[in-house]
Amino acid sequence: MKFSSEQPKIIVVGSSSIDLVLETDKLPLPNETVLAVNSDSYFGGKGANQAVGTSRLGASVYFIGCVGMDPLGQQIMRNLVGESVNVGFVHETDKESTGTAYVTTCKGNAAIVVVPAANKYLSKSHIDEADRYFHTTDLVLVQLEVSMDVVEYTVKKAKKYGKRVGLYASPAMRISDEIIENVDFIVAKSSELYIIFGEEKREDVLTKYFNKVFVRDDTNSTIYFDGTEMKYYRNDKDETVYKMGMGDAFTSGFAIALCHGNSVEDCVKFGNEVSSRVSRGKGSQTGLPRISDFLS
Repeated sequence: MKFSSEQPKIIVVGSSSIDLVLETDKLPLPNETVLAVNSDSYFGGKGANQAVGTSRLGASVYFIGCVGMDPLGQQIMRNLVGESVNVGFVHETDKESTGTAYVTTCKGNAAIVVVPAANKYLSKSHIDEADRYFHTTDLVLVQLEVSMDVVEYTVKKAKKYGKRVGLYASPAMRISDEIIENVDFIVAKSSELYIIFGEEKREDVLTKYFNKVFVRDDTNSTIYFDGTEMKYYRNDKDETVYKMGMGDAFTSGFAIALCHGNSVEDCVKFGNEVSSRVSRGKGSQTGLPRISDFLS
């Protein structure tokens, strides 16, 4: 893994939320009541996670998102500013409250319900307001917790200016052939691949989109096809305890490595390492590593 002297410029378009996490001894079954052994709240949202993740890894980051005009929205804004993320294009709406996620977790497994709320009001016009920054960015990152219209519009704008685009296809939904064609890499969960690409077998999807689709599972493993053979990397250390945000962390690490001109193989290895480190702390952002962790 090499780091160039240039600071990567990244635009992240996506969601932000407050994650309300309940730790239990078991995940409740339908119509079952369980007692929580602990509860807490953390900063989250796949977009905000990637904005913080890439910022900590040395990038100059603009985040384009939407929060409510409420105390939770202000907390998110202060957190992003504290993480050196530019929030000049984070919009406030009075139509909905700030997004939240309700997480029940037990022994590394989690059941998550996301309430998009204000995130639904991120619009194409908000993307246009940042148009001049698309000219100079090195990479654009998107996920699927905002409307598909916004995702498609962002991808088109980035490609209009010849910029690279990364998509973390989560929460999983069918994506258009146009998006698949125009993005430079797609990160997907193994269990959700059929939702994104239809009923094609995993090997067929990876072969068709070689060096573009990277499939991950809960053991912090990543598989892809390099044009010649299937490549598989796993980085599941003993201290892997908390699995929230591992996909966002992988995407952040992969994006940074790509911006520094590394090979696809090294991008995957670095993404796995970043993902491994985030799993050591509670919440999606707490354990995100900093660039200094890799330069010392």
